[in-house]
Amino acid sequence: MEINKNKGETIGLVPTMGALHDGHLALISFAYKFCDVVVVSIFVNPTQFNNASDLEKYPRHIEKDAAFLKKHNSKTLVFTPNVEEVYADGLKSESYNFGSIVDFMEGEFRAGHFDGVGSVLKRLFTIVDPDKAFFGEKDYQQLMAVKKLVTITGQKVEIIGCPTNRNEFGLAQSSRNFRLNDTQLKQAELIFEALTQARSMFDDYSILDIEKEVKKRFQQSALELEYFSIVKTKDLIPTTTKEPKEAYRGFIAAFLGDVRLIDNMALN
Repeated sequence: MEINKNKGETIGLVPTMGALHDGHLALISFAYKFCDVVVVSIFVNPTQFNNASDLEKYPRHIEKDAAFLKKHNSKTLVFTPNVEEVYADGLKSESYNFGSIVDFMEGEFRAGHFDGVGSVLKRLFTIVDPDKAFFGEKDYQQLMAVKKLVTITGQKVEIIGCPTNRNEFGLAQSSRNFRLNDTQLKQAELIFEALTQARSMFDDYSILDIEKEVKKRFQQSALELEYFSIVKTKDLIPTTTKEPKEAYRGFIAAFLGDVRLIDNMALN
């Protein structure tokens, strides 16, 4: 990386936990619009899992991922550190004051998750030393937290969000989709459909009415809704009232069997 920097090249980092898919390819292609060199890190970070079973079941296919990248984008650099390399000072999670952006939704239901994300990214940013780092808007709350992280740590990394990549039926691309069978993949389309319905209702209905309709759809489905929240985009605080000129997003987390899926969408 130092050689590239000395040549004046812009370095981009796409941090992943592997199980690469078309959504990652879209993120990498997006990164090349801004950067001369793109590094994809593959590291399943233990400190961001609040559920040991979820960590154990997370798909790990390093060789398959490397072949996938070579086939679709051979010039991309791949960084696959081990735990000792990333957590040279011991496997521990640091604590960060992210403010209100992590108080609800994922922060509420996955205790310590964002501290774990911050801990690994701080280290990856130090090791790779990128000029820019790229994150998908599917994990919008994470994107906001990472932007806050670099203001806390003072690291000179520009954080850039990439639009959510979806399949032809609207389902957000996710590594967890690999754990779903064909029937479940079809059932999971409800998440996108519910968010789309919330967006279509947003101008004419109250937030409480929208929440009621979305929850009703899940009650009649194979999915178990963990949360549906409408929040102000600027601070990610759930609200039941709408204010003029304010931007809002809808967020969903739901279980399909033992697979947890999340998604979100701008509502106005």
